[in-house]
Amino acid sequence: MFRILILFFFLLGSFSSFAQNLYTAAYGDRKNPPIIFIHGGPSGNSALFEGTTAQTLADRGFFVIVYDRRGEGRSTDPQARFTYQEALTDLNQLYAQYGIQKATILGHSFGGLVSTLFTEAHPEKVTSLILAGALVDQQGTYTHILDTLKQKYAADPAMLARIAAVEKLDKNSAAYRKKCFELASENGFFKVVQPDIETRQTYEAYEKSDLSKQSIRNNEAPILFYQNEPLKRLNVFPRLKNIQQKKVRIYAIYGKLDGIFPDSQISQLKSLVGKRFFTHVDHCSHYLFADQRTIFVDTVTGWLRPH
Repeated sequence: MFRILILFFFLLGSFSSFAQNLYTAAYGDRKNPPIIFIHGGPSGNSALFEGTTAQTLADRGFFVIVYDRRGEGRSTDPQARFTYQEALTDLNQLYAQYGIQKATILGHSFGGLVSTLFTEAHPEKVTSLILAGALVDQQGTYTHILDTLKQKYAADPAMLARIAAVEKLDKNSAAYRKKCFELASENGFFKVVQPDIETRQTYEAYEKSDLSKQSIRNNEAPILFYQNEPLKRLNVFPRLKNIQQKKVRIYAIYGKLDGIFPDSQISQLKSLVGKRFFTHVDHCSHYLFADQRTIFVDTVTGWLRPH
C-alpha cells in the first residue's frame, strides 16, 4: 500500500519537502545539472553540507539536492530497516520526485558506499560519481585506525589494552564499528586541528544557523543496520572498476588530514580514477566540504564544468 505523498515547498532560494517520511531540500535552478548529496552514517544527516555548501555549489550553476536517509536525521521513520536496498529504493523515489533522469551523485563517508551501490545498480541514472571522503574499504579503515593508535600509544598499557579489547569484538558488529570510530574521534582523526580563517568562519556561521539545530542523529540506526544488512564490511574497489566499465566517470576528493584512510587506500583510489580526477586537499580532514569549502566547490565545478 502506497503512502500518501505530502509535499511542502518553500521557495526562498531552496525548497524542502517530505515524501514517504524523507526530508529533502533543493538549491538552485532545476534546469541546471543536478547533484544529489548522500550523507554519512548510519545515523548521520545532510545538515552540515546543506548549511555550509549546498547554496554555494548551486550558485556555481548546479541544482543541488540534499536529503536525510530514511530513519536518519530529519527523516523520522520508526519502520526504517536501514538496509542498502532501502536506501537505493528511496534514492530512486527521489529521482522521481524531482523529475530527474540523470544526476551526479556526491557521496560522503558512509554515503560513498550507498552512492557506489546505487551507481553500480543504475549506471543509466548517474552522470558521474564523486567520492568525497567516502568509505571504500571498511575493514581496511577500521584496521588502519587501530594500527595507527597502537603505534601512537605504544608506551601506554591502558590504551593498548583498550585497543586490544576492540580488536576482540565481532568484526561484523555495530559495537566494533562504534568503538573504532570513537577512538578515531577522540584522537582527532576527523577534524582539522589548526583550522585556517575560512574554515573557522565556515563552522562559526554554521553553528549560528538554524540548520545546525537540525543536525539530528539516531543512535539506533547503526545497531539496526548491522542487524538487517548482510553487507557489513564492504570493499567497493571491485564495484568501482565495474562502474568504470559501464562508462560512468568517477572522481575522488579527500582531505590530507583525514585520519581514517590509510595511504594504501588513497593510492589505490588515485590509481583507479586517474590523477586528473583525484584531489588530495591540504589543511582538510573528513568534512572536506566545510573544512575547505572554496577548494571543494572549485574542484567539483572544475570537474563538472557548468561555470
